[in-house]
Amino acid sequence: MTDQQMIDLEIKISHQEMAIEVLQQTSYEQQKTIDKLTETCEKLVRQFASASNERLDIGPANEKPPHY
Repeated sequence: MTDQQMIDLEIKISHQEMAIEVLQQTSYEQQKTIDKLTETCEKLVRQFASASNERLDIGPANEKPPHY
C-alpha cells in the first residue's frame, strides 16, 4: 500500500468519525426532546384524568353554541 493510499484511508476514517459524532449528538438531542414530550404528555393525561374524575367544567365542550 502506498503512502497516498494510507493518507486517503486516514482521511476517509477521519470524515467517518466526524459524521458518527454528529449523528450521536443529533440522537442525544432527539432523545432529550422525546423525554420532554413524554413528560408533557404524561402531565396532560394526569390533568385530564383528574378533571374527568372531579367532573370539572374544562372548557367550551360543555357550552352550547351561540346560535342556540
